[in-house]
Amino acid sequence: MHVSIAEAKARFAALVNRARSGEKIILTRNGKPVACLGPVPPQEEVEFGDLEGLYVAEDLSIPQDIIEDFYRKRS
Repeated sequence: MHVSIAEAKARFAALVNRARSGEKIILTRNGKPVACLGPVPPQEEVEFGDLEGLYVAEDLSIPQDIIEDFYRKRS
């Protein structure tokens, strides 16, 4: 669906509801696409252990006491 920005201003709440239900709405200015309104992708929860085994390179921007605290709290 293509909607002008002027029309989108007048029907914004209805367009958001349509986007929320999965519809992709292209906003246009002077007949040219400039933006897209659509549903937010589902977010996956990150649980403790999801990143287990991931190699973390030494990063000098992280203070050593914070790194040590991280490993202490895992136990």
